[in-house]
Amino acid sequence: MPPRVPIAIFMSSFEPGGTERQMTELVRRLDGSRFDVHVGCFHRRGAWLPRVEEHAVSIAEFPITGFRRAATFTQARRFAAWCRERGIALVHTADLYANIFGLPAAAMAGVPVRIGNRREINPDKSPAQIALQRAAYACAHVVVANSAAAGHRLVTERVARSSVRVVPNGIDARAYTPADHDRPIRRIVTVANLRREKAHDVLFQAAALILRRCPDAEFIVAGDGPRRRELEALAQAQGIASRVQFTGHADNVPALLASSDLFVLPSRSEAFPNSVLEAMAAALPIVATRVGGIVELIENQRTGVLVPPDDARALGHAILDLIQWRSHAVRLGRAARAEVEARYSWERMIASFEHIYIEQLNAHAPVRVSTELMAS
Repeated sequence: MPPRVPIAIFMSSFEPGGTERQMTELVRRLDGSRFDVHVGCFHRRGAWLPRVEEHAVSIAEFPITGFRRAATFTQARRFAAWCRERGIALVHTADLYANIFGLPAAAMAGVPVRIGNRREINPDKSPAQIALQRAAYACAHVVVANSAAAGHRLVTERVARSSVRVVPNGIDARAYTPADHDRPIRRIVTVANLRREKAHDVLFQAAALILRRCPDAEFIVAGDGPRRRELEALAQAQGIASRVQFTGHADNVPALLASSDLFVLPSRSEAFPNSVLEAMAAALPIVATRVGGIVELIENQRTGVLVPPDDARALGHAILDLIQWRSHAVRLGRAARAEVEARYSWERMIASFEHIYIEQLNAHAPVRVSTELMAS
């Protein structure tokens, strides 16, 4: 039996979020007979920390409060020393801040394989943040995007196309009970952080249109974020507050989706939204915008309905069409569930990452890893 390879995954924290969910599951599901998985982080906190603690060989915290502070370089040296002490052969960073911090520090430590991540399109990132991340990517052998759209964005930011890999997000469809298709479509849900790029304001404009035709419709807004008070005031100003429920962070998304009738995501920008994957797994009819990686997930009028971004009228009419044409909505939901089962399992995602790890370890690490492991 070949020795296990010590690797490190670096995350910002373990607070609930799309990237955190995917990376937590990666830590949990990587083959323990192949890899000893260590975890580095900025902040050892968050609801998903216990899940990581169950599977990581070790977890170390390297707290920083900004990249312009001298203490950040001290923490980077600590991380480099931590990697050397454990003989880390591969570092995989999870998000923008982890990329900026972890990839140069891993290079400083002489870690043989360095892998970055790209899980968003960067609509809200400053030019300085984008430039810092681009510089950090120069320390990576490979950057993994979670959609072709995110991969294309990497190339436009001058990351070599040969260094880009695409691994779509995973999900366990078995954890999602298909929605009840026998009832009329009235309960419309969206699951997203309350940020500008998620375009809840457009949804509220569409909701006002829908409620004129279907006054018993209700809108469930799951998620939290900096726009909550603004959006609550907007719902009040548009006269729809009594039909909009803000749930805050949803601890049990499968149950929320199972109790809903239709899922909507009106985003202005997306790389590869977990919320759409979850709605597909729940067999919900979906109306979403034609942006980023959503078009890789949803085939218009087969597994969902796509509309232009920032078009409340198109969004509202698409939802009304499915309310009125329920048999078509049911077909869309069932086709979406079948698509998830066929293409987006955790097993496929983990196998893709393990393939990249072994490929890069064999190319760059002093101890080669048997390629037979990739088929096991």
